[in-house]
Amino acid sequence: MIVVTGAAGFIGSCLISGINDQDISAVVAVDDFSRPDKLRNLQRKQLAGIVHRDDFEEWLANNHKGVGAVFHLGARTDTTEFDWDIFDRLNLSYSKTVWKACCKYSIPMIYASSAATYGDGRQGYMDHHDIVENLKPLNPYGVSKNLFDLWALSQKHAPPHWYGLKFFNVYGPNEYHKGRMASVIMHAFNQISATGKMKLFRSHRDDIADGHQSRDFIYVKDILSICLYCLYQRPESGLYNAGTGKARTFLDLVEATFSAMDLDPVIEYIDTPADIRDKYQYFTQADMHKLTNSGFSHSYYELEDGVDEYVRLYLAPGKVEY
Repeated sequence: MIVVTGAAGFIGSCLISGINDQDISAVVAVDDFSRPDKLRNLQRKQLAGIVHRDDFEEWLANNHKGVGAVFHLGARTDTTEFDWDIFDRLNLSYSKTVWKACCKYSIPMIYASSAATYGDGRQGYMDHHDIVENLKPLNPYGVSKNLFDLWALSQKHAPPHWYGLKFFNVYGPNEYHKGRMASVIMHAFNQISATGKMKLFRSHRDDIADGHQSRDFIYVKDILSICLYCLYQRPESGLYNAGTGKARTFLDLVEATFSAMDLDPVIEYIDTPADIRDKYQYFTQADMHKLTNSGFSHSYYELEDGVDEYVRLYLAPGKVEY
C-alpha cells in the first residue's frame, strides 16, 4: 500500500489520481476530513482505506507490514496565518511523528517542504543541505517547513529512503477549496469570468515593473512526475527542489489565462495588501540541477500549455477535480 497524508487536499488528491493512473488502487488516504468541500477531491478515487490523521500513528503500527511508502503532504499551508501554535502542531510535531514511525518500520518517506523556505532569495534557490540553517523564510509557514528540514537533516536515524520536496508555485485542478491561497490562475479565471478583467498586485520595488514579479510556476502534473520518480527510482535521500527551473512573470501567467479563455487581456494593478507586503517574494526560480543530475529526465509543461489545459479541461467546464 501507498499512504498519502493530506489526501483530500490539492496536491495529495492529485497524487492519488496519478498513482491510480499507474493501475495502483492500494492507496490509503489520511486527512482530518473535517471540511466537506474538500471531500469531492476523493470522489472517484480508487482507495484501499481512509484514516483520520489523529488515528494514523496507531493505524500504521497495526498495518506497517503492508505499507510500501508514505507521502506526507498534509500540512497547514496558509502563508497569511500567523498563529505559530498551528504550524508547530501540524507542520512540525506531526511531521516528526510520521518521520519517527517511518524510521521504526523502515518505510520510505516523501514529504512536502516548500520554496517558502528560501525567503527573499538572498541565499539563492539551491537545494544544498549546507545552506538550510542560513535560510530566512518570510512567514511562519516557511519557518515551519525550514525547521522540519533542519530537524530531518540532523537526525541520526532516518527512513530507508527519504525526500523533502521543496514545492515551488504549484497550480492545477483540485485547488478550488484553497480560497486566498489558490493559484493566481484560478483567481484570474474567476475574476475574468465575473468582471472581464484581472487585478494584479502593483510592484512596490523600483527595479521591478508592475506585473513582472516572477515565480517558478509548475503544473501539478509535473509535480506528480517528480513524486513518482522518487517513489520508484529512489535517488540519494535528501532535499530536492520541485520546480521547472524557469521563472515566469505574473503578467505572463494572466495573459496565458486570457488566451485560454479566448479573450483579450484587460489588467488592472492594485496595491499589494499591507499585511503581506513586507513578506512578499518578488522572484523565485528553482535550481533543478540536483534532481536532474540524480537521473530525473522530464519534459515540463510550458506555462502557456499548463494554463491552457487547466482552464480548458478543468476550470471552463466546471470539472475542477483531477
